Amino acid sequence: MTQTDPGERARLHIWVSGRVQGVSFRAFVQQSGMMLGLSGWVRNVGYDQVETLAEGECAALEEFAQAVQSGPRGSHVEDARVEWETPTGEFRWFEVKHSV
Repeated sequence: MTQTDPGERARLHIWVSGRVQGVSFRAFVQQSGMMLGLSGWVRNVGYDQVETLAEGECAALEEFAQAVQSGPRGSHVEDARVEWETPTGEFRWFEVKHSV
């Protein structure tokens, strides 16, 4: 699902799995989010999954989703689940959270 107004604010929740740990994936996601002016977080989940939650303008979030699904060099995203949500404004910056 994409949003219709590129300037509208939204929240994007993404789970990716594959070779996404041990390849600087979280740092890549954090850097991508910050470069796009987004706020939120990223964390490892289990042994082969990364979860990220980001808020910002829809156009930036769409670009962010593409970057996350591509991943950094050395990674391989096998599956991605993307959900658009209503923004809450709870984040001030983009952080790497502890793994769960």
